[in-house]
Amino acid sequence: MSIRVVLADDQPLIRSGLRVLINDAVDIEVIGEAATGAEAVRLVREHQPDVVVMDIRMPVMDGIEATRHVVAGPGPARVLILTTFDDDEYVYAALRAGASGFLVKDMALEDILGAIRVVAAGDALIAPSVTRRLIEHFAGSTPAPAPAPARRRSLDGITEREREVLTLVGQGRSNAEIAVDLHISPATAKAHVARLFTKLDARDRVHLAILAYETGLVVAPD
Repeated sequence: MSIRVVLADDQPLIRSGLRVLINDAVDIEVIGEAATGAEAVRLVREHQPDVVVMDIRMPVMDGIEATRHVVAGPGPARVLILTTFDDDEYVYAALRAGASGFLVKDMALEDILGAIRVVAAGDALIAPSVTRRLIEHFAGSTPAPAPAPARRRSLDGITEREREVLTLVGQGRSNAEIAVDLHISPATAKAHVARLFTKLDARDRVHLAILAYETGLVVAPD
């Protein structure tokens, strides 16, 4: 079964290029295109895609607000943010809104296809080493708001070991690296991360990392 994708970008040339790229892949298909965030939300509700490739700067409704609507909806759609990264200060906010990762507009075309497949499979797009750079970049340049009381209380339900694991996830450690750091097996590290997903209601590893910053377990560099 093909991965069903909605493209949301206010630049027709970007959408056209992505559509041609994706339609050449045997396992991915574009089922809709939107020039605004509002159109993207409507298409998601109508067609229930697997992945939305979402620009941030769009008229009517920007990609951050559209991401909130998509993630809150009943369907399976997950969001990949399309951004220039180096100068887009809103990526951090988009990840907090529920996006599962980001795409850079000048990245290799095959990497874009790979990113869509990764997110459609239910994983975070961002690898541990990239997670560290991304989160530190945006946490350092765009201060995160103080954690809400409900989010603070949610940490009360995790064990001290899980708190250690969450801290290491926030630092961009992989499961294998967490296992070495804590002198546990990789399987045990993976189990701890899985329990954190459930206890903290996190969509993926990226959001665990963001939560580690928001709650002060990891401090952004000066």
